[in-house]
Amino acid sequence: DAGLTLIGRIAARQDLLRLLGNRLRMQADRRRHPEIAAVEVRRPLFVTGLPRTGTTLLHGLLAQDPSNRVPYNWESMFPSPPPDRARHRTDPRIKWAERQMRWFQRLNPEFRKIHQLGARLPEECLIITSHSFLSFQFQTSHRVPSYQTWLEAQDLRPSYEAHRHFLQHLQWRTPAERWVLKAPAHLYGIRALFQTYPDAGIILTHRDPLEVVPSMASLHTTLRSTFSDAIDPHETGMEATRRWAAGITRALHERDSGSVPAARFLDVMYTDLVRDPIGSVRKVYGYFDLPFSDAVETRMRRFLAENPKDKHGQHRYTLEQFGLDRDEEHERYRAYCERFGL
Repeated sequence: DAGLTLIGRIAARQDLLRLLGNRLRMQADRRRHPEIAAVEVRRPLFVTGLPRTGTTLLHGLLAQDPSNRVPYNWESMFPSPPPDRARHRTDPRIKWAERQMRWFQRLNPEFRKIHQLGARLPEECLIITSHSFLSFQFQTSHRVPSYQTWLEAQDLRPSYEAHRHFLQHLQWRTPAERWVLKAPAHLYGIRALFQTYPDAGIILTHRDPLEVVPSMASLHTTLRSTFSDAIDPHETGMEATRRWAAGITRALHERDSGSVPAARFLDVMYTDLVRDPIGSVRKVYGYFDLPFSDAVETRMRRFLAENPKDKHGQHRYTLEQFGLDRDEEHERYRAYCERFGL
């Protein structure tokens, strides 16, 4: 399905071999250190919502609190052996990850305008779940509609159980009070998420879908074009909006049906987050009964100053660029917009 170029085939093969190798090494780590399996993952917070709704900004802010543990890009890519607190900022795997990212940025220099990359930046859970091969990571990077259709019909509990094992692995020698995690794709796995983490909290971000849809279509088109010359922006745009409309509908159905604890959800509006990021963070801490200190606020304000919007250039996009009709998209998301006043 993916129509990969030579570079795309090489990259996909290397990525799959890395995932398989990581699985084997992590299993070997558990055999040598069975105590990893006893690590408790308590009250994790998950940031999710439609793509391009501020999940990365909010995750980055929450990562500034030393009490919060986030999966960094380098340790998600190279998790074995389990990271050690004493070397967490100097581990040689950081340079391995940086090397791979420089290679990607040479292939696709425009991508950094859409999404910032860095070995020491917080990474979303797709990198973790890709090790289970039940992951939305693959459809983000490649055009794989047959895999995507299959994935959406699967019981995702094995993916979340593998996710929990991964967190135990990272947490074993670098603990913190709680995990703060992020991925829009959690919309598809809300029930499996709570089956795995019954004490989890969900921060659900919301933004006008008519702004979201062309932005996420641009992300998918740009990323997939790194590895294929056969990407049709119109096809990608329609696929993206249909899939993600189904994702937010599924998540809200689970929330409303009583199959998961609705009280564990907090809604955060993108407009509020951009207008008053610290106020939005205070709302998160208050809702989940977490302490918020002046020192943490200072760290978060420093992060905002060092990471302004459009730091690497402005990301431009339109609905028409992806063959999408404004009225049709408004109708597609009408119920969602009315519910949250978007």
